[in-house]
Amino acid sequence: MEIMSKQEAKRLSPAALAFYGDSVYELYVRRRVLSLGDRPSAALHNMSVKMARASFQAVAYERLSDVLDEEEADILRRGRNSTGLTAPKSSSSAEYHKATAVEVLFGYLSLTGNDARIEELFGIITDETEDMKG
Repeated sequence: MEIMSKQEAKRLSPAALAFYGDSVYELYVRRRVLSLGDRPSAALHNMSVKMARASFQAVAYERLSDVLDEEEADILRRGRNSTGLTAPKSSSSAEYHKATAVEVLFGYLSLTGNDARIEELFGIITDETEDMKG
C-alpha cells in the first residue's frame, strides 16, 4: 500500500481512520500475545480479546496522552470527539470514545508510514498495563 501524506490522512474521517486503525491495533495485539509464548488457540484468543476491548484501550488512551507530540494529540482528540459512535453494552460511552481515539491514532500513524512510532506507543501501552501472561 502506498504511504499517504499527513494531509491526505488528515482528510479521512475519524470513522475511516478508526476502521483501518482497528486492524492495525489488532495486528499489534496478536503479535504481542504470540510473544508471550505458544498457547492453545482459545487462550490466545482470550488474551487478544482482553487487550482489544474498549476498557483496555481506554486505559491505553490515558497512558498515551502524556507522551504524544502536538500533532498526535490532535489526532487522538479528533478520534475521541468523533460523532455517531454507539458504545457496545460491554463498555461505557467514554471508554468507547477513548478506544476509538486510539484506533484513529494507530490508523493515522500506519497510513503515514510511521510504524516505528506505533511500535513505540504500543510498547508503552503493553509495558505499563497489567501482566498479560495470566
